[in-house]
Amino acid sequence: MLNNVYIIGAGETKFGELWDKSLRNLAVEAGLKAIENAGIYSRDIDAIYGANGLAGTINEQENIGALIADFSGLSMEGIPALRVEASTASGAAAVREAYLSIKSGEYDLVVVGGVEKMTDIHGSGILEKMSSILDREWEAFFGATPAAMAALIARKYMNDFNVEKEALSMFSVNDHLNASKNPDAQYRNKLTVEQAMDSIPVADPLNMMDCSPVSDGAAAIVLASENFVKKNKKEGVKILSSAVAEDYLSVGSRESIYTLKSTRLAAEKAFKKAGIKRDDISFMEVHDSFSIYGLLELEDLGFAEKGKAKNLVYDDIKLNGRLPVNPSGGLKAKGDPYGAVGIGQVVDAYKQLMEKAGERQIKDARYALLHNMAGTGASSVVHILGE
Repeated sequence: MLNNVYIIGAGETKFGELWDKSLRNLAVEAGLKAIENAGIYSRDIDAIYGANGLAGTINEQENIGALIADFSGLSMEGIPALRVEASTASGAAAVREAYLSIKSGEYDLVVVGGVEKMTDIHGSGILEKMSSILDREWEAFFGATPAAMAALIARKYMNDFNVEKEALSMFSVNDHLNASKNPDAQYRNKLTVEQAMDSIPVADPLNMMDCSPVSDGAAAIVLASENFVKKNKKEGVKILSSAVAEDYLSVGSRESIYTLKSTRLAAEKAFKKAGIKRDDISFMEVHDSFSIYGLLELEDLGFAEKGKAKNLVYDDIKLNGRLPVNPSGGLKAKGDPYGAVGIGQVVDAYKQLMEKAGERQIKDARYALLHNMAGTGASSVVHILGE
């Protein structure tokens, strides 16, 4: 278990409403970009891990691992290809499984891809599918949606800690500003706090600018063992730690509806394994599918006391701030294709740490924290990348 794991290549599609591309088109596009970026050949690859959350219900396509291997031209090599599903945390979960497979010594080179094609269903139909990330029997059956659950959490949190709506809106404003510099982002328009606060209501107190969009997209990375990196003289970014933790699926079963216990536990494990402190983190990518989660994650990842994240969202989380958050544009503005999100976070962090992020480049970036969450916080996966 002393084998270090490196990211040596990354690629992604644009995130958005990609009407002219199918599930398989997106997966192959991202995968081939990552392989080309890594400068490897198909004969080098030991395994493929594919992340996806909803293709079985939206696109009526299961067996995603085989689909990716087939249409990327890798099936002829007999390379094992498996799907990893962990709801909206599927991407990071797939990264973790690939990381462990190399860490164990089983593999030297693994391709990890995540894909989702969500715009194949419109209107209330897609809302029904998206609600499957909740507890179906105790939440969705009674009409709850992801937005409704986030709104319940937001109301309780805002009331208990005297948090104004503007603090939530500022998270979205930050996302859009960063996404305006990201060519792969779904929404590249800048957003004022007034526009964010005055947008169409969705579930009180959340409105349209508090909610991530329905998105299509794919992302992929190439992971390699330390032995492969040295032997082939590759440059890369080290995965310092990988951690996962669970909480109750149903929000009503939890000790506190605005405490993301799985996030807190995963972060504690990740920092302990990485051997660094929170002050060492150069930037973060967090799972802000709804703006309220952005604030909660800052707190439960350990960067603010409970109820105090509102003090960070005006200046500290900006690209040039003390703790840059979501340089990619986050889920709100870059996009939220469920299975691709966690891997897309790694793609962006890889670019930052390799100093290839262009206009979004964070000066002297050394360590990145990535947080991908399932549903309303039932599962959290945290990765720390760095030197």
